[in-house]
Amino acid sequence: MNFTKLAPVLMVVALLLTGCIMPADSAPVEPDAGKWQTWVVTDLVEMRPPAPPDQAATQAEIAELKTLAAQRDAAAREQVAYWDAGSPSYRWIEIALAQFKSKPFPPLRTSRGMSLMNVAIYDAMVAAWDAKYTYQRSRPSLVDPTLTTLVVNPHSPAYPAEHAVAAGAAAAVLGYLYPDDAQTFQAKAEEAAYSRVLAGVQYPSDVEAGLALGRQVALLVLERAKADGSDAQWDGVVPSEPGHWTGEKPVEPLGGTWQPWVLASGDELRPPPPFAYDSPEKAAEVQEMKTFTRTWQTNQKALTNQTFEGIFTGWYDNAHLRIFEYHLDTNPPQAARIYAMMSVTHYDAQIACWDAKYAYWVPRPFQSDPTLVTLFPTPNHPSYPAAHGCASGAIAATLAYFFPAEAESIQARADEAGMSRLWAGIHFRSDIETGLALGRAVAQKVIEHDQENSQ
Repeated sequence: MNFTKLAPVLMVVALLLTGCIMPADSAPVEPDAGKWQTWVVTDLVEMRPPAPPDQAATQAEIAELKTLAAQRDAAAREQVAYWDAGSPSYRWIEIALAQFKSKPFPPLRTSRGMSLMNVAIYDAMVAAWDAKYTYQRSRPSLVDPTLTTLVVNPHSPAYPAEHAVAAGAAAAVLGYLYPDDAQTFQAKAEEAAYSRVLAGVQYPSDVEAGLALGRQVALLVLERAKADGSDAQWDGVVPSEPGHWTGEKPVEPLGGTWQPWVLASGDELRPPPPFAYDSPEKAAEVQEMKTFTRTWQTNQKALTNQTFEGIFTGWYDNAHLRIFEYHLDTNPPQAARIYAMMSVTHYDAQIACWDAKYAYWVPRPFQSDPTLVTLFPTPNHPSYPAAHGCASGAIAATLAYFFPAEAESIQARADEAGMSRLWAGIHFRSDIETGLALGRAVAQKVIEHDQENSQ
């Protein structure tokens, strides 16, 4: 037997069995993602990190990784497992939502914050993919198959580290939104990035470059955020004419003037005027609410959709589920794209909603008829259109675009979220229907933007 000829074959088989090289049918992850359209990055070449270390430095890093591999304990394994769950975006969305829930902003500002973070992660991921496939640095255990890894090697080049890129971007944005907690987020970013070194799938220099790239992209996002109009102070007055919303300290009356991501302005898709307060149509809507019989089921759904989980977490959980079901958790750029478009659409729809609310100042049901009893206190802003309709219609249409086979169930959830406001007694039917239509119209604009820029 000619062992000289057989040896290379046996080596390839051994490497395949140990997962140290990709089988022939393992396609690289989105090799063209570095050419995708970005939101704030205008020059990917300028953003590209310097070339990775040379061969001698790489060997020194592999020696460091081997030393770490020999010292892995239960805590290290737990750290790796936590950050390896889902795409690099996944844990940061969980962290952001937990932060917004524990230290709440008004919903419009929460949707702004989620869009800033997800845009930063997405643009940083595109920039990372540009660098990955420019430099084509092999994963450590592909260079030295004796290095053991705690997770399967991703099917993409190593440099820069995608988890570090997401961490650097997300932590910088969250630190801007919550400056008192900035150091906590930075520590989490370091932990997330270092977990890939502990896992043996990234070099220390991959992580350093990834963190720096994520932070660099975040600076561009934050530059935009500081000029988006969200810090303007309202010096107006609540209208006093009959048929208008009445109250004090309305929530975010200038929200419709903030800078959207895709819409030209908040009033671009402004819906037509609502029913007049003294019209037969409005009287019929009041009567519908007065005769509606609440049930345990309608109360439960109305209360659920009133919570933070109903407004935000539930929709992101829906996106997580679809991403996992379609195995996109191993496709960091595509997962980041879905989250970014979802949050951009949500935010632009809320800006459009707030523009209409304060253009028309429509009274809430209890202001139209004081005998109406609501299930819970009414939010302190005008009635038309319904914000739940705007947000749910927008998010659902975006998710349906990415997951058309699931569109029916996703859209049904949006319809239920909208109608839950009538069941609670805080919105008229026309508020809800207009809100859902407005949210879906905004989503269509964002989808068209995505399609135009992906051609």
